[in-house]
Amino acid sequence: MSLLNENIKYPESIENKNQSLTGASGILPYSLIKTLITRKKIQSIDQIPDQQIQPASLDLRLGRKAYRIRASFIPNGSKSVLECAQDLIDHEFEIENGAVLERNCVYLVELKEFLELPESIWAIANPKSSTGRLDVFTRIIADKTQSFDKILPGYNGPLYAEISPHKYSIIIRENSRLSQLRFIRKNPSQLEQQRSIISDRELKLLHKELSNKYNGFGLVNGVARISDGLQLGVSLTSSDKIIGYKAKHYTPPIDLDRIGYYNKNEYWDPIYENDKKRLVLDPNEFYILASSEYVRIPAEYAAEMVPIDPSMGELRVHYAGFFDPGFGDAEDLSKGSKGVLEVRSLDVPFYIEDNQIIARLKYEKLAEPPSKLYGTDIGSTYQSQGLKLSKHFHD
Repeated sequence: MSLLNENIKYPESIENKNQSLTGASGILPYSLIKTLITRKKIQSIDQIPDQQIQPASLDLRLGRKAYRIRASFIPNGSKSVLECAQDLIDHEFEIENGAVLERNCVYLVELKEFLELPESIWAIANPKSSTGRLDVFTRIIADKTQSFDKILPGYNGPLYAEISPHKYSIIIRENSRLSQLRFIRKNPSQLEQQRSIISDRELKLLHKELSNKYNGFGLVNGVARISDGLQLGVSLTSSDKIIGYKAKHYTPPIDLDRIGYYNKNEYWDPIYENDKKRLVLDPNEFYILASSEYVRIPAEYAAEMVPIDPSMGELRVHYAGFFDPGFGDAEDLSKGSKGVLEVRSLDVPFYIEDNQIIARLKYEKLAEPPSKLYGTDIGSTYQSQGLKLSKHFHD
């Protein structure tokens, strides 16, 4: 049986007020997120613009009030976020007109969106790609929820972003978007937070089917290394000899709302290919690298990169690990997209070689066929990317 639906009609923007919120398990696509908003399961203190809704996720906007706190925390099962933060707050301030968040400090910022989820839907948050590529560590927390970035089924309440810039201080303001939320529908027979991640067997069949259709370009170009998900190697070769970037120290703050504004040479040191095609990662330094493979996320799927996998080394390879449906989904390999890796070695120097497996992608089914896909048609920044810094830098 084919794992691809040849009858999908996309991309088109729809809003179906009569669309059911019950059905197959999986990640909710654009049209069902619109339905959640229409039925006030997702609410905001002001209107949610359409461009805030991605093919399978919702961008979250910062509100006006922020707090500098002494330490990160997770709410216990009986207290709100602000109740738990009360003894940790050093400074409360408004960000309506912009504010600097200093590197290596921790902040708590209220979000404009709040939820009233049905019992059949839960959610997972992750940083947006541009946030992760600036080494900004951000997580979403919710009242009476003892985990980061997970919103339980039936949750009714506000959301907050915990933000900790690492290498660069940043400037934020009201409506800045650092995180995104994806919604997952579960069937009544499922466990509370069961995922619809597809098996290795299904991945292999999907790769074969796509390879036959696109002349050898399946889930990746060439052979797919599949074991507990799709494995990706790191590229330490390049036609222009630049294989990555290493973050500089002691740089000016970066305004997250300034696109294509900054000179990358003021913030990054290029890393050049060497004869041995290998690289030693310094402990606690931040690198931007690229995958060896071009990656495809077919229309009815989304994918998540595992941020830390001890079996592949003591390093973090991604902060913003969510791939929308349609990412890299092109017939022409020259328009394919590599996975960009946000790499930090933990505690010890770590040696890597060209094409060494460094990351793992988990694919997950959408609950329904999508009506909107990642790509240039909707202004997606990182379609057809190779090694690419965040959208804040120009060439």
